[in-house]
Amino acid sequence: MFTSNPFAVLAASEFVSPGVIQTYVVIMILLVAGGTLFDIWHKGSATYFFRSWRKSRDKGTRRVGGGEMSALAVRTALSEGLTSAEFGPGRRRVAHLLTMYGFLAYVIATVIMVFCYPTTATPTPPILPQLWIVGALLVCVGGYWFWFFIRVDVAAEGHTPFRVVRADLFILSLLASTTLGLIWAGLQAAESSWTTVFLGLYLIATTVLFGSVPWSKFAHMFYKPAAALEKRVSEASGSRRNLPAPADIPETFGSARERPRHY
Repeated sequence: MFTSNPFAVLAASEFVSPGVIQTYVVIMILLVAGGTLFDIWHKGSATYFFRSWRKSRDKGTRRVGGGEMSALAVRTALSEGLTSAEFGPGRRRVAHLLTMYGFLAYVIATVIMVFCYPTTATPTPPILPQLWIVGALLVCVGGYWFWFFIRVDVAAEGHTPFRVVRADLFILSLLASTTLGLIWAGLQAAESSWTTVFLGLYLIATTVLFGSVPWSKFAHMFYKPAAALEKRVSEASGSRRNLPAPADIPETFGSARERPRHY
């Protein structure tokens, strides 16, 4: 399981060819791209973003030059993009980083194995299946940690962790995809009779994950860097989105006897 390409082994079966697997991956990529574009059009996200950008520029006390803009873009990529600094220190940020980097490793390893090493005739470097497994495990650790212990309505409002709303579609389908993928790969390596059943469940969960972009929070990963950059530019220009300047001595919220648990 830790050294073999599960997709190449699947392609060696009688009922699935490498072309079918590659076509499925391409369809998933198109679903993400199309779903994100539809989400932008349906919610008017791009219109709102550029309107907000123009307001910040027009109401700013100074102009942000090209060099400063590039520096702000790099800082945004390093801070909000790579380290999720907007979450601040704490377990929420750690869980998010585990899930994010696990998902990236999981997807990148999948694409490389499917398109570069589609059959067992071309030996797959062991690092790729290992990266796929480690990525899926990181998603599971970060995702289940978030779901059962960190979610706002569970940690602060006392709701059951099994309460599901539409906003949970992304995280639940992501956890289902990675969990079922790991189970399928393990059963395949063990040559279990349940392999086909869990392959079907894995495909269903993965299709829901990438096909539900307009209704889930999947597209937020593309919005957040742009919103973070716009915020930095507005602060640099002096507009601050019409918000007052921060106080010299920030007000402290919450009781001194009890740790605040709201977000």
